Amino acid sequence: MSNYDYDLFVIGAGSGGVRAARMAASKGVRVAVAEDRQLGGTCVNVGCVPKKLYVYASEYMQEMEEARGFGVQAGSISFEWATLRDNKKSEIARLNGIYGRLLEGSGCDLIDGRAVVTGPNSVEVAGKTLTAERILIAVGGWPFVPEIQGKEHAITSNEVFDLEQFPQRVMVVGGGYIAIEFAGIFAGLGADAELVYRGDLFLRGFDQEVREFTATEVARKGVKLSFNTDVASIARRADGALDITLANGEVRVVDQILYATGRKPKTANLGLESAGVKLNSAGAIEVNDQFQSSVPSIYALGDVIDRVQLTPVALAEAMALVENLYGTGQGKVPNYELIPTAVFCQPNIGTLGLTEEQARQRFANVDVYVSDFRAMRHTISGSEERTLMKLIVDAESDKIIGIHMVGADAGEILQGLAVAVTAGATKADFDRTIGIHPTAAEEFVTMRTKTR
Repeated sequence: MSNYDYDLFVIGAGSGGVRAARMAASKGVRVAVAEDRQLGGTCVNVGCVPKKLYVYASEYMQEMEEARGFGVQAGSISFEWATLRDNKKSEIARLNGIYGRLLEGSGCDLIDGRAVVTGPNSVEVAGKTLTAERILIAVGGWPFVPEIQGKEHAITSNEVFDLEQFPQRVMVVGGGYIAIEFAGIFAGLGADAELVYRGDLFLRGFDQEVREFTATEVARKGVKLSFNTDVASIARRADGALDITLANGEVRVVDQILYATGRKPKTANLGLESAGVKLNSAGAIEVNDQFQSSVPSIYALGDVIDRVQLTPVALAEAMALVENLYGTGQGKVPNYELIPTAVFCQPNIGTLGLTEEQARQRFANVDVYVSDFRAMRHTISGSEERTLMKLIVDAESDKIIGIHMVGADAGEILQGLAVAVTAGATKADFDRTIGIHPTAAEEFVTMRTKTR
């Protein structure tokens, strides 16, 4: 029997922390989990889950209009923010309860409070000092808002889901997937939405053709795109509206300004530095391939190590960690270069593997197949929305090294194709696969003519 209070003490009950705790407990490990906010972390409470619910709402508004082309007469269409918001709250509360029951059912001790690391094997939480053979930091990240005049008037993804009133005029600041998704949500729900980004084009790091195609489609959906500028200041008017002064001198009047300018690891005030845990310049915990920090008994995973900030990645990291520490020792660290990703803008983006730009840097001969078309449903719906599909192939091995899509249900389609690509599928494998007709997805297995 160990002389410690616990074998594993997990700080943070988000996706990664809960998965690690439950898996370890199932192997007979004595586990405690400390959380000072809602169970489920960012994803469940202010991230993936509520975001996707709001995306559904905005898509319904569009689909009801498009249904008229199919003879569906729904009369006038209106939207009630309070109904969506309150139903979302009920769903999140249900999920919070599930997380709690899963932890308790697995035998973990759940502690309500913020734990602070006080040493290599000790934490302080809820007024008590507890010891553990190993400590796992899984506290996630926190929205970052730059220092500008009037920043106190801005909101982030932490607050946006629970606004009292639906804002009719919204500015979203940022060029990442969170910014684009929220701009689409508000535009779809009927707001005047503008996206402001200091760069030439949003989604830096994505395939260039995908970025350009997405910009066209997002603008077609009604989002005003303002690139190469930034917010200089924010001021509150007497009537409650906001005056937004841009770096180019232009002024906008909006009801809300949402900052989606990135997330920082939530490592402040955890006692990590005093315990000897090394952080990088961004505040992320530095870990080795086994998720071990500079202090051998302290581990970290998920957004707090700032590798790939996605829930499924944190889950995979947790499973690898526990298998290595308490199982066979053969836990497999995720392949961070082959992670299927979706952006739930409108239309959706799905992507896996290398961009065309990356592929041409790494491989001598690259074949690219591209299809750009108007989906069948829109020939009647009246929508001008187009779909982009793209395959990137290493010409020498014939392997698919990149696959990208912009269009309806891109995330759903890419998840299935990700299995094939991860298994090493070739272009010949795609070519001999029979398509399902009529679907948009069949285009991936019918592209025969090389684009370039």
